[in-house]
Amino acid sequence: MGCRIDRVPVGEGLVVLCVSGRMTAQDGGVLWELLAQEDGSVAIDLKGVLLVDREIVRLLALTEANGIELRNCPAFIVEWIKRERAQTTEAQGEGEGKAREDLEDV
Repeated sequence: MGCRIDRVPVGEGLVVLCVSGRMTAQDGGVLWELLAQEDGSVAIDLKGVLLVDREIVRLLALTEANGIELRNCPAFIVEWIKRERAQTTEAQGEGEGKAREDLEDV
């Protein structure tokens, strides 16, 4: 089973993209294009998602950080997003620390 994305208008100015199946990086491009086409508010409903890869988790984390609501997000995806954010924050902190060390050496 692949990925299916249904566009559901909900009230005025809100569209919900209902995602189901298995999402891979290839599906991320389609999701990104659908998000770019929307003018108003958008939410992504992940109730029917069975499996995701790391690229999709990164995409979902980015979309959520940009104000897109993730609805009915399975617990395993929520946890994975938290870990990805923590790793990103940690990596950014290490990069800043390294830059400071380099400056101190000069």
